[in-house]
Amino acid sequence: MDRLRLFVWGSVLIAIAIAGGVSASAQSTATTSDGWVVLPVSEYAALKRAASPAEPEPEPPPVEATLSRIDYNLKIDGDLATGEARLTVDVIKNGWVRVPLPEGLMVREAQLDGHAVNLATQQGTSRLDLLLSKTGRSVLTLKIVAPVKTVAGTDVLQLPVSNSAVSHAAIELLRQGVDVRITGGLLLEHSESATGSSWVANGKGGEPLTFAWRRKVDDSRLTQPLRLRGAITQLVGLGEDATQVNAEVQLEVLQGVAQDVHVQLPEQFTINQVSGALVSDWDVKNRDLQVWFIEPVQSSVRFTLTGELRIARSGNVDVPLLRLPGVERETGGVAVEVLGAGEIKDRHASGLVEAEAADLGQLIASRQSPSLIAFRLNPGDGNLSRTLSLDVARYTPQAVLTANIEEAEYNALIAADGKVLVQSRFAVRNNQRNFLKLILPSSAVLWSASVAGRPIRPGRGPDGSLLLPLEKTRSGVEAPAFIVEVSYLDRAAAWTDKGRARVSLVAVDLPISKSHLLLHHPPLFRVTPVAGLTGNFRVATYTPPSSPAFTSAPRSATSEQQQAEGEISLDQAEAKELVAKARQNKPGGRPARNLPLRVVFPHFGPSIFLISELTSENQAPTVDFDFQRDRKRGER
Repeated sequence: MDRLRLFVWGSVLIAIAIAGGVSASAQSTATTSDGWVVLPVSEYAALKRAASPAEPEPEPPPVEATLSRIDYNLKIDGDLATGEARLTVDVIKNGWVRVPLPEGLMVREAQLDGHAVNLATQQGTSRLDLLLSKTGRSVLTLKIVAPVKTVAGTDVLQLPVSNSAVSHAAIELLRQGVDVRITGGLLLEHSESATGSSWVANGKGGEPLTFAWRRKVDDSRLTQPLRLRGAITQLVGLGEDATQVNAEVQLEVLQGVAQDVHVQLPEQFTINQVSGALVSDWDVKNRDLQVWFIEPVQSSVRFTLTGELRIARSGNVDVPLLRLPGVERETGGVAVEVLGAGEIKDRHASGLVEAEAADLGQLIASRQSPSLIAFRLNPGDGNLSRTLSLDVARYTPQAVLTANIEEAEYNALIAADGKVLVQSRFAVRNNQRNFLKLILPSSAVLWSASVAGRPIRPGRGPDGSLLLPLEKTRSGVEAPAFIVEVSYLDRAAAWTDKGRARVSLVAVDLPISKSHLLLHHPPLFRVTPVAGLTGNFRVATYTPPSSPAFTSAPRSATSEQQQAEGEISLDQAEAKELVAKARQNKPGGRPARNLPLRVVFPHFGPSIFLISELTSENQAPTVDFDFQRDRKRGER
C-alpha cells in the first residue's frame, strides 16, 4: 500500500512540476511529516527501468524464407513432359517475403494451399517469384510443361531443383523398351507396364536432375551373327618423301550389332588419326586396325582415318590399299595424285574400274590436282583381290630466278655531332627486273650510287624513291651476282655524355638473304647495341663477305682501270679543282659533262660488327644503340 501511495504521489508531483514550469533542479528533496519523498523525473525513470527491465528484441532470422522440398510428377508424351511440381516453402520472417522459384519452369497454373495465386516476375528478367506474407509452411502446386530434347539419338529431360534441400521426381514415359540414365541424382525405381515405363529418382541438389533415355538394344540381336556391308573411299597422295593416305569408312549393319570393326592395312603403314562421332578407341597390331565404338552399332556408322608410309617416289609404284576383310560386300573407290613435279604415265588395276573423281564423294571430288586419277571398286567381299600399280615419272623443277639480293654489306660512320655516313653494297642476281627501287631515310642525302662498278645517276619514282637500272642475264642461265652500291649522309641529334641513337638503313624492293653491318663510332664513347631494338641484327665476330660478287671484284679499282672504263674516284679537294678547271676551259663557266663521283668509304675509329638473315622486301632495317662518354679515354 505504501508503494502504491508513493507511485501516486510521485505522479501527481511530476505533473504539477511540468504544468507549473518548475525545474527539476529547484525541486529539492524534502521530507514531510508522513515520510514521503519527492524525486526528479530522470531519477524516477531510472528507478522504474531498474525495477522492470525491458526484454531484448529478438534477432532477425538468417533467411526470410526457404524452399525446403520440390516434388515432380510428370508424364512424357512425344517431345513434351506435362504434370505437376509441388514446392514446399517455409516462411520465417514476418511480413512480405519474395521466394524465387527454380529457373527454367514453364508454368501454366499456380495454386497455394489449394487457392489460385499469381506469380511475380522481376523487372528485366524472366524468373518467377512467389510473394508470401504468412509465416509457416505452405505448399505451392504448379502445372508445368517441360521440353524434351534429342541429342545424338538420346532423349533428354532436365528438371531444375534450385537450392531445395530435397528433390523428388516421378516420371512416366509412354514408351517401352528404353534404357534410362540419371545425372544429378539417384534412380530409385524403374518399372515397365503395358502402357509405358516409370521412373522414380531423388536429386542430390546443386545441379539439375536430368533423365536421358534411348531405345533399348534388342537382346536377340546380340546373339545373332554379325553381317556387315562396307564402303571405303581412299585418297592417296604420292609425295617426294612419303605417301599420305586419307580414307573414309562407312559400315552398314545387316544383322546383329557391331561392337568394333577391323581394317586391314598395307605393309609399313602408320596410322596418324582415327576420328568419328561414335569412335571411342583404336589400336593397330600386325597390319590390323581395330576400331571400337562408344555403343553397339545397330544400323550404320562412319569414321575417317589418316596415315602415311614410304614407297618409291618414281617408276613402278604399287599403290597401298586399305581393305575391310569382315564385310560381305565392299564398295567405294580410290583416287591417286602425284604431289610435286611429276605425272602418271601408265596404270594397271585389278578389281578396280576407272571412274570420274566427282562420282566418289566429297573426299575426292574436292581435289583439283591435274595428276589425279580415280577408280571405283568392283563390288565383292572384303577378301576379293584388288591391286593398283602406276608408272610415275618425276621431273626436276627448274628454278626461275627473277631477282634477289644474296648478301648485303653496310658500313656506317657516326660522328659525335650527329652526322652519319652510310655505305650500302648489295650483291644482286637478276634476269628480269629493270630497276632496283631504294628508299633512303627521310633526312638522308644521296652522295653516290653505282651498279657493277659504274657510277650512275639514279632516277626518281613517283613516290620519291630512287630507281637504279639493273643488269640482266638471259632466262634459264644462272645469273651471276653484281654489286649495287649506294652511299648517303644522314643527320641525327648531337651526342651528349649519355643517350641513345639510331642508324637507319636503306630499304630495297628485293628480299635480302643475309646482311652484315660494320658500325664505326667516335673513340671517346662506348657504344652498346640495345637488345630487342636492333631489328634482325645481332652482334657477332667480324667475318668478310662471302658472296663471290664481293670477293672476286676489288673494293676500289686503280686509277688506270677507272680511267679506261670512264670512271674516276676523287677526294673533295681534287673534285673541286677539277670542276674549277673545267669551268675555266669552257665558255659560259659550265663543264661539258657532269660525271658522277664514286666516294671511297672512310673506315675510321672503333667498330661493332652485326649480322642479320632474311630481310623482307621494302623493309628499312634499323639499329638502336646506347652510347656513353668514356671518361678514361677522354683523360688520356
